[in-house]
Amino acid sequence: MSMMKTNMLVRSLSTSSTAAQLVKPPVQVFGLEGRYASALYSAGTKSKSLDAVEKELTQFQKSIQTDAKLKEFLINPTLKRNLKVDALKHLASKTSLSATTGNLLGLMAENGRLGKLEAVINAFKIMMAAHRGEVTCEVITAKPLDQAQKQNLEAALKKFLKGNETLQLTATVDPSLIGGMVVSIGDKYVDMSVASKVKKYTELISAAV
Repeated sequence: MSMMKTNMLVRSLSTSSTAAQLVKPPVQVFGLEGRYASALYSAGTKSKSLDAVEKELTQFQKSIQTDAKLKEFLINPTLKRNLKVDALKHLASKTSLSATTGNLLGLMAENGRLGKLEAVINAFKIMMAAHRGEVTCEVITAKPLDQAQKQNLEAALKKFLKGNETLQLTATVDPSLIGGMVVSIGDKYVDMSVASKVKKYTELISAAV
């Protein structure tokens, strides 16, 4: 969907009188969740509340995952939108959520998009990781890596990072993998030049394991 729609979301989420100019996130996430997350990132940047918003949404996501009633309330299509808007306004006030987070919940309720809330939160987390210079890398191997192999891999991958970036490495095991390893840096979200460098490097690492 178009930049115009994203700018409309930015205006809706803005808590200040600043012109509805989109502050672009450090990485682009596509789809509806990307548009909401981009608007949220822009609003949070302007109100200097990015860290607070991330913390609040991470906590809210945990609540969704552990509270079946809350989840049902959010995704139930038969409940009227205005009922959800009022309930979430009350929740935001009761739990002292920042205005930016409260605006996001209210806007998604108004637009009937609460079923996508977790996807929006995940997209926002990706943007915040990039904002902090974190590069998330997933390594899948047929056998668990020992500590020395993991350290060697981290050291090798760090060579591809820019000065202000840090590596967030997760290693998983997939016994069905025949030899070598798969290294991925979320192609959907990360600068393709970084992803292609890592793919070339994967072959070298695979030969060494």
